[in-house]
This record gives sequence, C-alpha cells and structure tokens, in this order.
Amino acid sequence: MKANTNPAKGMRDITPQEKEIRDYVEGVIVNTYKQSGFELIETPVVENIENLVGSKGGENLKLIFKILKRGEKLDFSKGELSEEDLADLGLRYDLTVPLSRFYCNNKANLPAVFKALQVGNVFRAERAQKGRYRSFKQCDIDIIGDGTKAAELELIATTAKALNALGVNDFVVRFNDRRVLKAVITSCGFTEAEFDSVCIVVDKLDKIGMEGIQKELREKQYNDEAITKLVDALKSMNEKGTESLSEYGVSEDVVKEVKEILESSRRYAGDKYDVEFDFTLIRGMGYYTGSIFEVAYKDLGYSIAGGGRYDEMVGNFIGEKIPAIGFSIGFERLVNQLMEEKFRVPGQEKVVMLYESGDDYIDVMKKADELREQGYVVSLFEKAKKLSKQLNQFAEYGFNKFAVYGGEETELKDLSAN
Repeated sequence: MKANTNPAKGMRDITPQEKEIRDYVEGVIVNTYKQSGFELIETPVVENIENLVGSKGGENLKLIFKILKRGEKLDFSKGELSEEDLADLGLRYDLTVPLSRFYCNNKANLPAVFKALQVGNVFRAERAQKGRYRSFKQCDIDIIGDGTKAAELELIATTAKALNALGVNDFVVRFNDRRVLKAVITSCGFTEAEFDSVCIVVDKLDKIGMEGIQKELREKQYNDEAITKLVDALKSMNEKGTESLSEYGVSEDVVKEVKEILESSRRYAGDKYDVEFDFTLIRGMGYYTGSIFEVAYKDLGYSIAGGGRYDEMVGNFIGEKIPAIGFSIGFERLVNQLMEEKFRVPGQEKVVMLYESGDDYIDVMKKADELREQGYVVSLFEKAKKLSKQLNQFAEYGFNKFAVYGGEETELKDLSAN
C-alpha cells in the first residue's frame, strides 16, 4: 500500500516561492515593530491545559488540540475516563495566553510597561477549508502595564506602519469598545447573561442584514421590545456613529475615550489609511474588556489583523489587575492576498547560470561567486537540450536573469526577454 503523501488535514506544505515571500513579509513586520521599540520574545507552542481552557477564548476553547498524558500518568485502567484524566497539556490557540503567562513568570525582570513582539504558529482544530488552516502563523505586538489610550494609539499606528511598509495601503482600521457594546445591548433590554449570544448575532449584520438580525434574535425567543430597540440602535449607530452613544447608556468617560482614540488615530493616519467607528465589530474572544479593532483590506470578506484590550487576563495568573492590549496580524491571510496580487520580493535579482557537462565545475562555481559578490542570488544548473523550454520554467519559478557559462565571456541576460 502506498503511503499518504498529503500533509495532515488542515496543515500544509510551503513551496520555495511562497517561503521566500513569507520570510520577506515576516522580516518587514518584525523590523518595523523592533524600530518602534517592541521586544521580540518566544514562548512554547505547548501550554498547561488549565491555562488554555480557563482563558475565556470564546469558540476557540472548543478547538484546542489536547495532548495525552505520558507514561505512568496515562492510566487507562481507570473506568469512566474524563478529558482531565487523559490530557494535561495543549497546543496554544493564540499568542495572547502564552504572553500573559510569560509576563507573570518573568515580571521581576521586565520593565513596568512591557512592549512585546511575538511571531509564531498557533493551532486550532477548525474545519479545514480554503484559507483556513489548523496551523497558522500570527504576528503580535502587545503592551502590558499601560491602561491609558496611548497604548491603543501606538498599537494601531505601529500595525498600520508594518502594513504600509509592505505596500498594503488600501485598508480601514475598524474600531469599537466592548464597554460600548455591553452598555448599548443591556440598555435595549437584554440581560448580561444574554450579552454574548446577542453579540454573535449582531456580528452577522454585514452578512444577513437588519431583517436577518431581527429574525435570528426572534428565533432565540428574546424579548420583542428589546429586539426592536436594538435594531433602532443599530440604525442610529450607522447614521450618527459615536454621536449616538450617550443615548444608549454609554458612560461619558467611555464616549470621550472612544472619540479621542478615533480622532487621534485619524490625525496620525493622514491619507495613508482610514479609521472608522463600527458598532457591529464584536471580536469573538471573551477576554476582551475594552477597545477592540480590526483591519479590513479592500473588499475581502475577512480582516487581515485584529486585537483589543484584555485588562483581566494577565492579572488572573497572579491575582493583580494589570492592563494589557494587543494587535495581531493574520499572517496567512496577508500572505495569501499578496500572492493573489502577484507580489514579488523587491530588490532581489535571482540568476540561473547554466553550464555544459564538459565545463570545469570549479570554474563555474567561481564565476557564480563573482556574481554573488555583486549582490545576485545565483543557482547553477546543467544546460538542457531544449534551452527555451528550460528558461521558461526558470522564469515561472521566479528567476529574473540567466547566463550560459562561458568563462570571462559569461554574460547576464534578462529572462523576460527570452
């Protein structure tokens, strides 16, 4: 029987062409973040299971890859085994939970306001489909220890700078606040126990429309008067934006803070990107406590970055209140979109040098080294009988130039002109 050569479901192989783009994109993001004062850390992909399941990660808690206990700890002789009997570790589903644990474990050696940068793979047992993987990379920046709006402003600006540095300019930063959501929804007559469920429905507004929202809320048998008031609130938010917040029980302090963040972020953005208030922005993680934001790019039906304030998660580890906020770039979505747009790594000249079987290979390598010293990336291959077909293949593979080895007469030529 032949072996299955496909990667595990939801996982994937990365080709050299894609890997080149991924490395470049990651390098630009990391360098931009480092220049802004964020410090690179690394956390394990494996976390203690209690940290993961107790993290208020919303639907992601159902998607944790749990790891079986090992050796004597795994005792199948017991009857009626529970998950707690079987698993004591899990793969991280995001980078925020590991960062919170990291900060608490290393707090004594970190500055009072810690600006962290993380890049790494996370794992979710999702239903595998195009563009949605079970293992994917995230690029996070977080600020721990700053409860002021300065943290929001810096995260939004720095993430936008990273995207701009990659030539991604046609995007909108969507902004909301969980405190706004809770105040408006409860003022309409829904209970706090119903809040999360109502949020899930509101999040679908752009997909099912206002009538769909009403229908779904009625199917859940919520109070008709509360549904009517919420629909009116959604219409008011759409027309008047933040000007209608005070009408729905949002405190003056929160309204002021939201307006200041929006105004300041827009002033910083200039004409490079847009910043908008969006009451229907929900963010699914239950650990968000304040500001939430996403980056919508062109007409894609999904965001390419998102984050928010999680002022309770870090403190839950050590019983202290420690403000924290983060912004994560959806690396896979960003790379996939750039590849759709035929993105090429700038400033890199890739040369294929062809040689005949009778050429002295050491001389060929020396000539290649001369070109490498000039800044070219040079690969050596034996010349095929059908040169035109071979050159077309190298052009498709991403090479810019070629040369047929001829000693001192070796000449570089443009592949596109072949």
